[in-house]
Amino acid sequence: MTALAAAGASKAPGAAEFVPDTGDLSALRTASGDCRGCDLYRHATQTVFGEGPADAAVVLVGEQPGDQEDQQGHPFVGPAGQLLDRALADAGLDRDTLYLTNAVKHFKFVERGKRRIHKTPGRTEIVACSAWMSAELALIKPKLVVCLGAIAAQAVIDRSFKVSEQRGQVVSLPDYRAIATVHPSAVLRAPDRAEAYAAFVEDLKQVRAEMRKRTAR
Repeated sequence: MTALAAAGASKAPGAAEFVPDTGDLSALRTASGDCRGCDLYRHATQTVFGEGPADAAVVLVGEQPGDQEDQQGHPFVGPAGQLLDRALADAGLDRDTLYLTNAVKHFKFVERGKRRIHKTPGRTEIVACSAWMSAELALIKPKLVVCLGAIAAQAVIDRSFKVSEQRGQVVSLPDYRAIATVHPSAVLRAPDRAEAYAAFVEDLKQVRAEMRKRTAR
């Protein structure tokens, strides 16, 4: 169970009533399309569920889908996803071996003219959606979860987790280990993008080193 799933267990069911009791990732993905666990589905184009191998050793968790993800129905396909692809390659990680998902499965935004601008999901929405990620992780059983950004880290590790202070620290949780870095969109917004990108790649290299260490045991 993720940190926020545990925190919200005694509150409104949110997405939990839409999550099937049994099945595989394909069944979860299909069921998620009908989720009404919070109000974000009302304006989003579609649910954007996680993608990747069902037995992935590493799961990457972001915040929520962006505009391009919402339109295409796949995680990390917009500008931040393209930067992530490049950083993974530079760090020696193969995206095809990883499972990529988000803490929140619907795009939250505000409209400005013809543009849809990302809006950070609130705690209620994050807790409501946590049942999906908990179900994903329970089926995949990863060895390492990589949190991309504060929302993901607080959802997976602990509500008080601060990426600015604890970035790159490996945390042992009951079912897997976790590590947090920035979200690739933060690299795109950084004043010195080259420096931010290099630091991001170093974090991903640490992920690779952690996995090699665990494989060698």
